Formats: sequence, structure tokens, C-alpha cells
Amino acid sequence: MKPHQDMHTNLVIVGGGVFGCAIAYYYTRNNPGKKVLLLERNELCNAATSRAAALITLIRAKKQFIPLSIETYRVIPELEKLLGESMHIQRTGVLHVASSPSSIAELESLMLVAEEFKQAATFLSNDEIARLVPWLNAERISKAGFIAAEAYCDPYLLGTFFARAAVMQGAVIKKGAEVKHLLLHGNTVTGVETEDQKIYADKVVLATGAWAPLLALQAGVALPMAPVRSQYWITEKSPLFPLQSPIVILPDAQAYARPEGGSLLFGIREKNSMYASPADIPSDISHYPFSPDKGMQDLSEVINQLAHFFPAVYDTGLQHYIAGFSGYTPDNYLSMGIATNVQHLLLATGCVGAGISVCGGVGLAFAEMAANRPNPFDFTAFDIQRFGKIDPLGKEWLQQCAEARSKKKSG
Repeated sequence: MKPHQDMHTNLVIVGGGVFGCAIAYYYTRNNPGKKVLLLERNELCNAATSRAAALITLIRAKKQFIPLSIETYRVIPELEKLLGESMHIQRTGVLHVASSPSSIAELESLMLVAEEFKQAATFLSNDEIARLVPWLNAERISKAGFIAAEAYCDPYLLGTFFARAAVMQGAVIKKGAEVKHLLLHGNTVTGVETEDQKIYADKVVLATGAWAPLLALQAGVALPMAPVRSQYWITEKSPLFPLQSPIVILPDAQAYARPEGGSLLFGIREKNSMYASPADIPSDISHYPFSPDKGMQDLSEVINQLAHFFPAVYDTGLQHYIAGFSGYTPDNYLSMGIATNVQHLLLATGCVGAGISVCGGVGLAFAEMAANRPNPFDFTAFDIQRFGKIDPLGKEWLQQCAEARSKKKSG
């Protein structure tokens, strides 16, 4: 087959998940007349994005995430208006549950954060909890705080709304286009190469999720993140799970849950999180063996602490098991920004399980940086140099990142 002619564009985005699609949207919105090309080797939003539990968590202990999530909430109505369709965001609120002294202290601190960011937050009585969330054993709860404005979504819709709106504004999206190499001239990234074409660009953004460290290494960048499995289950339908009950965060059980069409979706932080080297993950993870037993061994190790709050878990059938890779770091902060020692390369990576929530802010930040404007957000805590020299494919590093997910308590 004759190779396609080389081309030039202002911006190449590698990866068509929610981050890549959001960057394409903001870049085309804020830079009319500029050309952006998004390359996705499979279908849009087919890996981590579509497998996300999709909590749009706004108020959290890591306050550096909050402005990014605020932008996500701001942009959703903008996308819906532009496309003339609803994303059907489920604004159920979040119930944070505490029973141990440490989690009570963390909850009280979190409620102050909500107040700081002007979000309505109230402590609920056990009677109110039982009415809102019938599956919860309210008697085991010492303190519970409800933050009313928070929501969850269909993550595939969110990602593809960004993509469709970007195309309306002039973006070009090519599916089935796998980037094999970064093009380099000295210490400057000048574009990318697919199987049949060289594409030159003023800037290149890597938004390839679990696989990002592989392309980054071609430019000599040791990207500090690792693919660590997230997994959750969806139960059978039951009157215990009202459609409009809130998201529930259970730090004392290292678990979270939300409604799912009359069922309950719940996830855990297992004792030994599964990880993989980016080099060992196939390009299509639709048949990847995340767990031979659909996570049942992991669930069995923590089910007693979950049952403390959700006693019916023993008697509730499980209908679905979903797993995927998120990019984790040892401190559970995002890992992203402008590459150092390499020109014109940006890294929209390391979502630490918060990608759906922060995607609006991430999209805006990288669109602005790609256009040589200042980042509107403070990325200091996300600095990709903060861990010093690392081997992103080394076992020791991968284990550090996996351990961070296992110890994670917040939503």
C-alpha cells in the first residue's frame, strides 16, 4: 500500500479517551482556525473511560483536584446545549460515611472543604440515612455528611460528547490510527508516525492512559505512573437500591457505591491491587484477563468490613463485573504536565481513578498550554518530576503505585 502523504497540523492528540476528547474540544473552542488531529487506534473511549464508575467527585481532601472538577461541572451544560442533547447526569449527591475516629476526623475536615468551596453540605441523622440509603446499616455509622450537588454520569457519553462537539468545531478524529513513534529532531518532538503516515505538529499531547509511558520513553521521559486495575460489581435489582439514592463513600470499608438503574454498583480497594507493565498490556483490552474469578477472591478478603455497613451483600446476587486500568502514582496525585528536557511534548496522564471527575479541567489546561498560554490551574502537585529518577517499567515502581491504590480510602 502506498504511504499517505505527510501532513502538518497545529496539534496532535494521541489517545481518544475522555482526556484526549476533552483537550480536542477546548482547543478547537479556544483557538478557531487552528488545526487539531486526534488519533485513536481503536474506538473512542473504549478503554479506561468506558469502564469507569464515573463518580464526578467534586469535594475531596486533595483540594488541588477541585478546580478541575468544577470545570467538568461547568462544561457539561455547555456540551449539552451545543449538541442539543442531554447527558442524563445523575445529580444524587454524595454521602460520606464514618465510623472510626480517623474517618470521623477526615469527614469533619472534608465538610470544611465543602464550605470553603461554597458547596451545600450537611450532617445527617441515622433516620435520614436509613431513608435515603436503605441498604446501609445506619446503626454502624457514627457520623455521615451529605454533599448535595455531586453526581455521576455515563462516562462513554461524557467522552463522546466532547468528541462530537470538537468535530463540530473543526477537529479531525481518526480512529484505527495507531501511533508507532514520536518524531524527534534533537530534543524537540516534531510530530508522530503511524503505520502509513508521518504527521508533523507544533505540539503533541499524549493522552494514552495505561500505555502512555511507552511513547514517553521514546522521548526520554520516564513518566511516573503505572497501570493498576480498578474493579467493581453491579448487583441484581432490588428495592434496597432506589434509583435516586446518593453515591456512598465508605472509607472504613475502603469501598464506594452508587445506584445503577435499580441495582447497586460498588467497588473496593483490595489488599493487593493488580498491576501490569505498560509493555505487557495489549492494544485492545476487551478480552484482557483482569481477573479469572471476576474479582471474587479480592472481594472475599474484604467482604466482612463491607458487610459491616452493607449486611445484605452476602445475600445479594452479582450480575456484572467490570475492570480496567487507571494510571496510579505512589501519592495518589495526578501525574501530568509539560515534559521537561523535551520541547513541544505534553503529557495528559496519571488519572489515579479520578479521570472522569477532573476531565474538564484537564481538557482546558492542556488546550491552553498547547496554545502557548498559561495553564489556568495549579499543577504543582502533579509535577512529573516529583519522584526523582524512576524506571516506569520496573517492578519496584509498579508495586509502589499498586500499593497506593490498595491504601486509598477516599472516593
